Amino acid sequence: MKKSLIALAFGTLGLGIAEFVMMGILPDVAKDLDISIPVAGHFISAYALGVCVGAPALVLARKHPLKHILLALVTLIMVGNICAALAPNYWVLLLARFISGLPHGAYFGVG
Repeated sequence: MKKSLIALAFGTLGLGIAEFVMMGILPDVAKDLDISIPVAGHFISAYALGVCVGAPALVLARKHPLKHILLALVTLIMVGNICAALAPNYWVLLLARFISGLPHGAYFGVG
């Protein structure tokens, strides 16, 4: 199997984990941030909004080589997820989840 396909598969796995893990830890996040579970559900919606905004934004990067676009998207995924993991409050986590969602649709389009 090509190394590039393995890299794409791991990127897809990372996106899937980043998207769905919040559902599993939502009660814990709500408790940790001292908010209700329905309010913590906004983190899931923020990710989804990021996907909706980020996928069409791929049109802006169409001049660049696909490999460079993928590397930029993976970097954005990592930055968003690291910020989400270190978020001290509701607003920072909400913004980090939005940023994490931005490259999701574009990654699949380029991949």
